[in-house]
Amino acid sequence: MIHVGDTKCPYCNGDLFYYDNVRRIIRSEFGNKDYILINRLRCSCCGRTHREIPSYIFPYKHYRRDIIELVVSGDITSDMTKYEDYPCEMTMRRWIFSTRVLHAPL
Repeated sequence: MIHVGDTKCPYCNGDLFYYDNVRRIIRSEFGNKDYILINRLRCSCCGRTHREIPSYIFPYKHYRRDIIELVVSGDITSDMTKYEDYPCEMTMRRWIFSTRVLHAPL
């Protein structure tokens, strides 16, 4: 996955060109769902396909970046009525746990 605006392949530094796009769901508070189109780019040298991820979402996540960051920082909890359905408590725990594991001292 690459960021919007990247023009070089992260593996071989070849030029990327537009290949196609895919639909992606983005979830937010109150159970709202939005759908966006994610461009897929192909490398002219190695032939690998990369998805162009906008800055407001994390790779492999359906929730907006700001919601995930607020959950991890403790500003959003499962007790809040605005977020009581989205995200679920187990998802929040997973985000918090994975962040602690990534930032744990060695």
